[in-house]
Order: sequence, then C-alpha cells, then structure tokens
Amino acid sequence: MANFAGVRAMRKIRERYFFGFWAVLLAVLWVVRLACPGVVRGKDKGLEADVEEEEEVTVIGGEPYHRIKGVVSYARSFPDLQDVQLEAAQRYGVPPVKDRDEAELRKSELVYIGSSPYYDIDKRMNASIPYLVPRAARLLSDIGRNYLDSLASKGIPLHKVIVTSVLRTEADVRRLVRRNGNASDQSCHRFGTTFDICYNRYATVSPPGEQRRPVRNDTLKWVLSEVLRDLRETGRCYVKYEVRQGCFHITTR
Repeated sequence: MANFAGVRAMRKIRERYFFGFWAVLLAVLWVVRLACPGVVRGKDKGLEADVEEEEEVTVIGGEPYHRIKGVVSYARSFPDLQDVQLEAAQRYGVPPVKDRDEAELRKSELVYIGSSPYYDIDKRMNASIPYLVPRAARLLSDIGRNYLDSLASKGIPLHKVIVTSVLRTEADVRRLVRRNGNASDQSCHRFGTTFDICYNRYATVSPPGEQRRPVRNDTLKWVLSEVLRDLRETGRCYVKYEVRQGCFHITTR
C-alpha cells in the first residue's frame, strides 16, 4: 500500500509540473502577441500577399507582367445566341440597307471604321462594308485598345485584332445565303451594330526590321477572350463563340 501511495503521489507531482509548464508557455505567448502583433500576423499577411502576387504577376527578363488566365470555356463564357443579339441589333441599329449604293447615302447614320491604330480590317472581306453605328464603332475601338494594353501588360509582343465582317446590305445577305447554308437572312450584321473578330489570325505590330519572338495563336486568343469577357460582363456587348467561322460574333449593347 505504501508503494502504491508513493506512485500516486509522484504521478500527481508530474501532472502538476506538466500542466504548469504549458500554462506558463501559453501565458508567455499571449504576452508576446499583445506586445508585438506583427510577429504573429505580419508573417501570415506576407505569405498571403506573396500567393496573390504569384497568381497575378510573373517576371520576364526582370520585368513584372500579368499572367494570362483566359476563360474557363469559350462556349460557356460567350453563349449569346442569335435571338439575343438580334433584339439588341434592332434596338440600337439603323434600318437595313438595301445595297451598297444606298449605303453611300446613309453615311450620316454610320461611322467608317476602315482605318484604325487599334485593329485591322480583313483584306479578304468582300461580303460586308466597314461601317458601324457610333456605339458599335466605339465598342470595336475599345476592344482593340484594351487588347493592345493587355498584351503589353503581359509582356507579349503586340498584335492587332482582325475584323472579318461588319455591315451587310440586304443584297450581301442574299448572296451569302445562296453560297452558305449556315448564313441567315435575319443577320444581325444588317443593322450596323455587329461585327466579327477572328481568333485564329492577328496582325503583327512591329517597327521595320525589329526581331520579334514568335507568339502562338492560342496565346493571343486567350488574351482576346479575357478582353471580351470583361466587356461582356460590364454590359457593353453580346458575344457568341463561332466554331465553324473561327470568330467571335459581337453585337453592341
């Protein structure tokens, strides 16, 4: 019995020392936290900032650049179908133009978009003419300018987007319907509110003789998708991702 009582006494002494040690340690840590909060929180904040910066910025040749994120899915990010775009085109556009002779008489309602530092008009474009209503012309300029700014912020050699289709007269639409089974006689392009930007070709911007590193079309397409997504989400436009035509079909809002 004496031995058993002695063991119990030693166990109690050890438990008191054990709990006493941790009580003192916790008290010291609490004092440190109150006296120097930066010791505890500053490190966590620094780590959090580093993670955010790494997600947003990368370094190329010693210069910080924003990373390319693209969109989760082209089809899901740009789902605006014909009915949605046609309603906006009829609301914000001009009455359909009969033919190109009439288009010459409608220039007071339309803006010529055939020349710009922010985008190029496809030299092969023959089924439409380079005119848009003013709000659509501003949208196209904003897309081109934002795209160049985004490329620069990501350290990517500059390229301009290429516009492949703009205003179609009624005569243009009839010809397209005869040649192309996918063409619609209710085209949004008839109202001067709609244009197509191809995603598999771009115009290189570089001074004569400058050596440029090559850039994949996929990379340029990812950046363009970011620009269009941002403008669409702010209510500036409707966008449809066209697989067969290789373009983004865009109508102003």
